[in-house]
Amino acid sequence: MSSLKDLARNLGLSITTVSRALDDYPDVAQSTRERVRHAAREANYRPHSAARRLRKGTGETVAFVMPAQPGHFHEPVFAELLAAIGEKLAAEQHDLILLAARPGLEEMATYRRLVESGRADAFILARTRRRDERVAYLEAKGVPFICHGRTETKRPYAFVDGDGQAGFRTLTTRLIGLGHRRIAHLSAPSYLTFATLRAAGWRQAMIEAGFEEDVQRLFVEGEPTEADGHRLAAELLAGSQPPTALVCATDRMALGAMQAVVEAGLAIGPDIAVTGHDNIPAASYARPGLTTLELPPAEVGARLAAMVLARMSGRDPRELSAVLDLRQMPRGSSAEA
Repeated sequence: MSSLKDLARNLGLSITTVSRALDDYPDVAQSTRERVRHAAREANYRPHSAARRLRKGTGETVAFVMPAQPGHFHEPVFAELLAAIGEKLAAEQHDLILLAARPGLEEMATYRRLVESGRADAFILARTRRRDERVAYLEAKGVPFICHGRTETKRPYAFVDGDGQAGFRTLTTRLIGLGHRRIAHLSAPSYLTFATLRAAGWRQAMIEAGFEEDVQRLFVEGEPTEADGHRLAAELLAGSQPPTALVCATDRMALGAMQAVVEAGLAIGPDIAVTGHDNIPAASYARPGLTTLELPPAEVGARLAAMVLARMSGRDPRELSAVLDLRQMPRGSSAEA
């Protein structure tokens, strides 16, 4: 990665001119600004954020790129999470910018644009994937970031995550204790790390209880939406050996599943248990209330903000990882008051 001095020398311009062009000052001609930005991209140059902050008298900027995909953005959960992040960053004179992009080419183009233009000094990544291109890109660029969730990269990185495996194991074991034997799992896509971990917890409990033969038959996968929760539950209930419990990866899947149960003429709770994860507001207002698990978004948001501030100040990512216990929220949908 070139230095500002190298960039100025190669362009035949003063360091001051190059610096002001990169910061988009209007006293530098538009043609010169475009020429400098193009050369900076070619040289893989990224302005030193602390120096820019001193020059411009502003704080640094943390970017949060929201997953613009059905079922991947839970408005109440993300709103509380982002409020906690924004509040803590603002107290340190830093800004939080929000963007939306669909995972894949559109998403990576957004990350590259933010990094190469210097608009973002650090990132908070949501909905981490087992093999996450965003993590690999930011590591290669040396840009500070924090993950909300885990990934399978072998390099050390900073993250906050809920212990989905332990949480779903405990939840499934509790259902077994209530007398359930055919417990199905409605999983989110397995390329998402959280989905893999939650499925692993359900599977572990089933095997420990001696139901290993049913694991493959009772595992189904779909998008984390009400529509797919409804579809998957309806298919399971129409089978020759319908489940007596539906353990869903998310609340939204669980709410769709509850509708399928009602349409099948069954009583939620007494006839078939339904559970979710997230504790969105609709979970407590459903009838019966939805049994679910919770990772408090305000607490997670505050941790994410503190960690990204630490990474921006140079803290080792190996010192900034946390796996938090999930809160069990038993309600009427699992016949627990």
